[in-house]
Amino acid sequence: MRTTFTLRRFAATLALVGMVFSAHAQDPLSYARYDQVRTTDLHLDLKADFARKTLSGYAELTLNWIDKSARTLALDTRQLTISRVQVLKDGRWQPASYMLDKFDAKKGQALRIAIATQPEKVRIYYRTAPTASALQWMTPAQTLSGKRPFMFSQSQAINARSWAPVQDTPAVRFTYSARVNAPSGMRVVMSAENDQNGPGKNGWAFKMPQPIPSYLLAIAIGEIGVRNLGPRSAVYAEPQRLEAAAFELADTEKMISAAEALYGPYRWGRYDMIVLPPSFPIGGMENPRLTFLTPTMIAGDRSLNDLIAHELAHSWSGNLVTNASWKHWWLNEGFTTYVTTRIMESLYGIEVADMHLQVEQEEALASLKDIPAAKQALVPRDPDVNPDSYTDEGLAYPKGAWFLRTLEQRAGRESFDVFLRAWFDQHAFQSATTEQFVAFLRANLLNKHPDIMPEAELDEWLYGPGIPAMATRVVSARFAAVDAQRDAWLKGELQTADLSARSWIATEWMHFLNDIDKKANAAQLKELDDTFSLRNSKNNEIAFRFYLASVHAGYDVRQQLDAFLLSVGRQKFVVPLYAALLKNPKDAAWAKSVYAKARPRYHPETQGSVDKLIKK
Repeated sequence: MRTTFTLRRFAATLALVGMVFSAHAQDPLSYARYDQVRTTDLHLDLKADFARKTLSGYAELTLNWIDKSARTLALDTRQLTISRVQVLKDGRWQPASYMLDKFDAKKGQALRIAIATQPEKVRIYYRTAPTASALQWMTPAQTLSGKRPFMFSQSQAINARSWAPVQDTPAVRFTYSARVNAPSGMRVVMSAENDQNGPGKNGWAFKMPQPIPSYLLAIAIGEIGVRNLGPRSAVYAEPQRLEAAAFELADTEKMISAAEALYGPYRWGRYDMIVLPPSFPIGGMENPRLTFLTPTMIAGDRSLNDLIAHELAHSWSGNLVTNASWKHWWLNEGFTTYVTTRIMESLYGIEVADMHLQVEQEEALASLKDIPAAKQALVPRDPDVNPDSYTDEGLAYPKGAWFLRTLEQRAGRESFDVFLRAWFDQHAFQSATTEQFVAFLRANLLNKHPDIMPEAELDEWLYGPGIPAMATRVVSARFAAVDAQRDAWLKGELQTADLSARSWIATEWMHFLNDIDKKANAAQLKELDDTFSLRNSKNNEIAFRFYLASVHAGYDVRQQLDAFLLSVGRQKFVVPLYAALLKNPKDAAWAKSVYAKARPRYHPETQGSVDKLIKK
């Protein structure tokens, strides 16, 4: 996934029933005592009520009691209305006593179930709130057809607890099944086995046989069509978007094969995707068996399919081997960003991969000025760090990948590939910590070849600020040619019409626009726009960068920017544009008027981010 989240430490591990988990520290963002009892399976039986904007029914948890003296099951909830709790005893469901702790704005409420024995199963009957943080309920007017409403979830990082009472921590993995009733004419899909031909008359049935952490629980309900892409992949989308989505995702089967050649078999059965409405707040969410995607990746020319490579890469890093808590998030996103580049290189060649990598590294270095040095480490050293005070700001993606690339360069690709595949194989369907990875790295690579990376440098990569000075930067030959033209153009030595930009691919345009931001003046941007019609670009990555540079330069693109902000809800685009507009007194009032219209169309996560900007 491509977004930012608050992180927190999880340390020490213990093997039990083939899984690895912490026995010495609890995830501070969860109330669950998974050192005492762990969920091994979850069954959901729910009904979707679009009028009330709720899911209601019950969750049935299968439990593995670790501490034989434990008599309380603590689950994570947020704004759930609990009607009753039952436990399975002697083959019969019997009532159980329970209580909800005082509400905490960050963590929600602990649901504490008092149990005289240690039952194998417990059922919680509940209803979600219309304001559940994981769920966005959309009106028909907010969809493409305008006929039916739409709902989708975003559980990462700790929002699963707002639509199911679970042990909401990546330290706990469980299989799950579900039956979901929805209004007639609407399809339900989940991060599980989906029946493409299911009528849904008696509810839509799902089964996820591989164990997942709670943040990968996902659901979407709406007017949804499906198109197969290959023998084990398909795309779901609103019917009016289905054809464009299928065209954009045509290389999916090739990507799966390329990833398997590098890191071993794909272990999740199918790799399906759903392209969600524009309000989906992030680029993609790697929900297993059904990746959630933003429609902003549809450019009409497959130029943004590195996003697909990224979400597919999570099938090994993140989904297969999961960070044990959000403190260790770089084990998810840093690894995935590295694997993404390898997939892109395998399919499209080193020239294209190097351009993507250079943009990634340049944006990482540029971001450092806005991130406090104390928050630039891959993982916080302080075991008692407040999770609310340690925000990754997205640096875990490129810095983690840069660290792994450095190891690859020094160990040699062949040796490093064997090492990385072994990491995935030996920790499959487990949750891991940075300490575990470092121990594995030393045992399987550094002890054999100590010259690859000294301990001091390893420490700097993991716990130090910024990017270590010894890191090697990628230099793309094609970008060098773009840079030469950019410098001449900014100086007025090269006419806009003489730029070779008509032959540039999207990545070259992104690189160029990144570099002229806050350097080009309004007249230069107008000429660039008149020549290449950038304000009307169908590629959202290009359009966003052009709009941002235009706002900074004072070039008027309000008509197109208004339409963009009303139709796109991806935080990566929306938040920086509002931030730039609000800093300029000439644009601030206009930006607030646009947001007043756009806010109901945005996901709650996006609303929260822009609300903070407005308050400042």
